[in-house]
Amino acid sequence: MTAPEGAALPPALPAAPSAASPTASPPLARSPAHGGLLRSASVRFGVIYAVLFGVSAISLAAFLWWSTAGLLERQVEDLITADSAGLAERYDEGGPQALLDTIAERVAGNVDDDSLYLLVDPSYHRLAGNLEYWPHNLTLDEEWRDLPIERAGIASLARVHYFELAGGLHILVGRDIQNRSSMRELLADGMLWAAAIALALGSIGAWAVRGLFRSTIADVSATAAAVSSGDLSRRVRVAGSEDEFDLLAISINDMLDRIGRLMEGVKQVSNAIAHDLRTPIARARTRLEDVARHAGSEAELRFGIDRAMGDLDGVVAVFQALLRIAEIEAGARRSAFVPLDLAPLLMDLAELYEAVADERGMTLETDIPESLPAFGDREMIQQAVANLLDNALKFSPKGGRIRLRAISPGGQGPRETGAETRGDVVQIEVIDEGPGIPEADRAHATDRFFRGEQARSTPGSGLGLSLVLAVGQLHGGSVALLDAAPGLHVVLSLGGAPDQGATAL
Repeated sequence: MTAPEGAALPPALPAAPSAASPTASPPLARSPAHGGLLRSASVRFGVIYAVLFGVSAISLAAFLWWSTAGLLERQVEDLITADSAGLAERYDEGGPQALLDTIAERVAGNVDDDSLYLLVDPSYHRLAGNLEYWPHNLTLDEEWRDLPIERAGIASLARVHYFELAGGLHILVGRDIQNRSSMRELLADGMLWAAAIALALGSIGAWAVRGLFRSTIADVSATAAAVSSGDLSRRVRVAGSEDEFDLLAISINDMLDRIGRLMEGVKQVSNAIAHDLRTPIARARTRLEDVARHAGSEAELRFGIDRAMGDLDGVVAVFQALLRIAEIEAGARRSAFVPLDLAPLLMDLAELYEAVADERGMTLETDIPESLPAFGDREMIQQAVANLLDNALKFSPKGGRIRLRAISPGGQGPRETGAETRGDVVQIEVIDEGPGIPEADRAHATDRFFRGEQARSTPGSGLGLSLVLAVGQLHGGSVALLDAAPGLHVVLSLGGAPDQGATAL
């Protein structure tokens, strides 16, 4: 806005020198130590915590500033704008005299003594208001300005609004904001102190997070190092707080317990293989050596070789059973799963073993439904049930009774087994009247090469129930060993038939 023609302009403030853009300094080379520090997960978590805490603190401070100092400033500008509009309206309605009277009334009625008015003529001579002279450092191209003023010999600060009236009159309307400025400075100091405190608290919190993270990870790392060096007894400490770190520690400890059990199983299997196979191999060697020295004819030689070959066939059978169990546990046979009816399979097995039972003076009873839909590998299920029937025939006394029965998915059947059942599970049960398995040995009866006291005098390798368990688990089921009083009651559970359109597992 320009001054009226012929008016003497007040001296303008010298233009403030433009701040040159700071020259970007070259990035500092990161030292190896600094790089190693940032590669630490605990340091990264601590820095993330500190950054989040700092951003939150700065956001809160910015909101407080906006809602206090910013609100006060907006209120002042709104008051000045309304006051200016009122004076301009009075001038339009009543001319210069009405404006002079209105300014005088407002100055006299200002109880807080913070309203500022100054009306000057085109030559900037004072006509009305409570300011003595037109500020020398005010340029006419600024409508809003914070100006240092002096009132009654006291320096102060004012927020003023300049506008021009018809006839070349100039008017300033403002408010004394010295108190508000002091409050704003006080708020700024408070914000700086708050920022410093937030920085200190954020650093302390980051250090605490780093320490917590490092202590937890250090315990896990130490446990892993101990396990890798062969100490399988080491476990991760559980603090008892039930947080995520405790859940991680519990999971790791469960994994280590499982590994320990597997390693113990491998050790037991190795010992069992060495113990159980040493006898037939040594016997085969002794027989071959004996027949080589003492065979007087080709028939005697052939007979000795056949007996040695029988012993070696037993060794081969043990290894074949181990390989078959490993293959089943690895799930390599799941590709052969198909929908099938187990009822004919069980009836064929019952017919086969019924003849064997008759030869030994036993009876085999069956309770098999007409249809027994399932989903699995026919050959493996047949082998598992055959193993159960072999064991029942092996341990039942002469005149004993063996029962083979089955429960179809969702069908009715005997429920006195005590084993867990579901509507989609096929149960195959074999019950004998032999010595059974003591309750203390049942938990290990399915371990490879396990032979209880009752079974040590009978032929076998101790792999039959291991294979049955592997087949049951591969088919989504389980094996339960119960007391038949007398005898053993074995429940083989298999996953039921899939829904129409299901594919192999």
